[in-house]
Amino acid sequence: MKELQEYFENSKGFGVLATADSNGKVNAAIYSRPHFLEKETVTFIMRDRLTHHNLQSNPSATFLFVEEGAGFQGKRLYLKKTREENNPELVKKIKRRKLNDDNEEPTFLVYFTVEKELPLIGA
Repeated sequence: MKELQEYFENSKGFGVLATADSNGKVNAAIYSRPHFLEKETVTFIMRDRLTHHNLQSNPSATFLFVEEGAGFQGKRLYLKKTREENNPELVKKIKRRKLNDDNEEPTFLVYFTVEKELPLIGA
């Protein structure tokens, strides 16, 4: 997990987090790199929107990260949600970019185990 943490700390790019609801209806959303707050888990900051809603009934997700630059280099992570918490102070402390703090919408820290990690290889 340490190698994965170092990878995300040193790589720039964008990510897509894909989830599905209990009926299999798929959703994909742009997400930044994961945070590493606990051993053996990755954490994403989430608003209470469709991705978060899907994870309430189906804990499986996939995160696809595409590095900046030519071609398609990056990582694919197959994830399983383990828990979540609503901790606004921790969110403020770890966020990488300014979120709209005037928004009263709840923000969650959602924790996942990485079930599988694969490289992203493309043309």
